[in-house]
Amino acid sequence: MSAWSLFCSRTSKAPWSSRFLMMPDKSAAIIDKWKVKLEGSGIPVVIGGHDSASPRGVGYSKNQAIAQSSGSYLCFLDSDDVMMPQRVRLQLEAAAQHPTSIIGCQVRREPPDSTERYTRWINQLAPDQLLTQVFTSNGPTVIMPTWFCSRAWFSHVGPFDEGGQGVPEDLLFFHNHLRKGGGVIRVDQSLLLYRYHPNAATRSVLETTIWTHRVRFLEERVLPHWAAFTIWNAGRQGRRLYRSLTAEARRKVVAFCDVDEKKIRKGFYCYEDSQERPKPRVPILHFRAARPPFVICVKLVSVRCSHSRGHASTVRLVQAPVVGSQTSDMQPDIHALGLGRLRGAAGYGERWSPLSGGRPGCRRRPPWRPHKMGCTSVK
Repeated sequence: MSAWSLFCSRTSKAPWSSRFLMMPDKSAAIIDKWKVKLEGSGIPVVIGGHDSASPRGVGYSKNQAIAQSSGSYLCFLDSDDVMMPQRVRLQLEAAAQHPTSIIGCQVRREPPDSTERYTRWINQLAPDQLLTQVFTSNGPTVIMPTWFCSRAWFSHVGPFDEGGQGVPEDLLFFHNHLRKGGGVIRVDQSLLLYRYHPNAATRSVLETTIWTHRVRFLEERVLPHWAAFTIWNAGRQGRRLYRSLTAEARRKVVAFCDVDEKKIRKGFYCYEDSQERPKPRVPILHFRAARPPFVICVKLVSVRCSHSRGHASTVRLVQAPVVGSQTSDMQPDIHALGLGRLRGAAGYGERWSPLSGGRPGCRRRPPWRPHKMGCTSVK
């Protein structure tokens, strides 16, 4: 293991790694049983622990595993997943060419019918979308169990947040990685069997926690480049976004826009909880009267589409693909803020979006055509 280090981290409530183990689930006893066999095959085994009465969290486990390893490259793997034999070779080749990037890969889900939309999103993002969709998703655009990177780059970006249960340590690291100019590369082969189970630690992260981190990242990376912007959706999600912004960012919101005549007839949204006097009153416009850039907050809507293979299936609109403006250094064509479920749940990103205006075979199209205003479509 002189060139790279592989370590696993458990995704249940008692995290452990192949180099760092906790005792309640008898993991240490199992590893002790295999220690002789593994070391006889040339695989070093390092067993560690801590004196805390409660689990220290996934971030702590990963940091300890990295500290106790010695390779020049780090290959991450959750303990309940299975990687393909060619994974290390292919990702190592990619990492050597992209030393400041996180290297991911496509996955195969187990059970196969679990989180179908999320799995499609993981596997089908175009190379440029690995960056442009960072605001659309509830987590990194390449999922943590597929990460591969150089130790030098990890040390430059890291470590993982050790706040414990309820902290999205992978998302926080991913945001720091992007802040430092890191790239995102995906090997387009299925190199991981990605198991789904309801007790995964990712489910302990509240949606409100992830929402807050994503809004702050949007404010940091996108909104400073805009003098003003419009929130597309005067409903619950659009108002939630407005209320979540800092006072400085709220002052840049020149209008809400919508297709709902009732909301438009109301004429404005008043932020009743504001401490400002007079309280902010933001106009509500018909979308045709609104001006970009937009932050679009769109709820998932089911439509029936007939695909070219001749069968019908239910497709959902992508949740909150956003914006058209060529001002951000990180987002040259489009900015997006996704709104929705717990990270690691259903998934985000479909092949059809409200910005694309429909696709061949759809039996129903939305009544608006925002792509005519120059917005870029997002899958």
